[in-house]
Amino acid sequence: MLYWLAELSDGGDFFNLFRYITMRAGGAFFTALIFGFIFGQPLINMLRRRQGKGQPIRDDGPEGHFAKAGTPTMGGLLILTALLTSTLLWARLDNGYVWLVLFVTFAYGAIGFADDYAKVSKANTKGVSSRLRLALGLCIAVIAGIWATILHPEALTNQLALPIFKDVLINLSFAFVPFAVIVIVGSANAVNLTDGLDGLAIMPVMIAAGTLGVIAYVVGRVDYTDYLGLHYVPGTGEILIFTAALIGGGLGFLWYNAPPAAVFMGDTGSLALGGALGAIAVATKHEIVLAIVGGLFVVEALSVIIQVLYFKRTGKRVFLMAPIHHHYEKKGWAESTIVIRFWIISLVLALIGLATLKLR
Repeated sequence: MLYWLAELSDGGDFFNLFRYITMRAGGAFFTALIFGFIFGQPLINMLRRRQGKGQPIRDDGPEGHFAKAGTPTMGGLLILTALLTSTLLWARLDNGYVWLVLFVTFAYGAIGFADDYAKVSKANTKGVSSRLRLALGLCIAVIAGIWATILHPEALTNQLALPIFKDVLINLSFAFVPFAVIVIVGSANAVNLTDGLDGLAIMPVMIAAGTLGVIAYVVGRVDYTDYLGLHYVPGTGEILIFTAALIGGGLGFLWYNAPPAAVFMGDTGSLALGGALGAIAVATKHEIVLAIVGGLFVVEALSVIIQVLYFKRTGKRVFLMAPIHHHYEKKGWAESTIVIRFWIISLVLALIGLATLKLR
């Protein structure tokens, strides 16, 4: 919205700053961060009053989690409201990629909200049925996949770009939309599975979002893509403002989610943020890089898949408990140790993902 202040500029005054994506990204970050600090505690107080006993704790979960009983959930609302406010304020609202990512984020956030509400209102860990959640998630992802094909330049429509082998494009044809669905749905659910310890999911999400935001900015500039040998996707630079707002809102949330958490993100936040990462990857043609940058989420999801499949075949478990962060809890690792080490892994993977921009 504030971008239009640039129309008041004669080319060399204060209003001209609003033309620059980097300047508006900084504004979005600080707006979301301040929003989180101002409204975080009032939101937590409201959630605590309305939810009573807070998020239900799994009976078969790690013993240390029973001490968290009574902690309110749906803290993702803080991130999403800060994110929406900042993005609408600082991004160009005539940019299709911004609306695509916002659509996926808030549609998945609505699914997560319904699931959290069902859990809290019924006072048990069973929310919306998994089949209904999956069906709704698939529908949202199909719309997003089709939308992305409309927005992409003709030369990249339905194409899969590869990192490192930058001259290679694989024409997926009609399979592109199903591929985009797998990326978005997989990302949303992988982040959801990772959100099991205080602060565990939000920092890797911010790291991945920051990395994808840089990628979006780079592939949206023809001078950078020419230099790096990347595929030019005009218009994606505005996604940097969205990711900056996500990081600001995420830090505001982490202030209250740091151990011991005063509020949990809930499915409201984890599904929304995971869906956002998937949508950005599809929009920027960096779906495979997302698997690198979000490698922690991939491992968390794979640990559940392996555990379930192996148990069905043998009746035995590969891990003491899945997702894998609970395995380390069962082994006696302190929660803070697991969280910080997983943050370090996420940062290393993000640097590897950024390195693919330069490698040939």
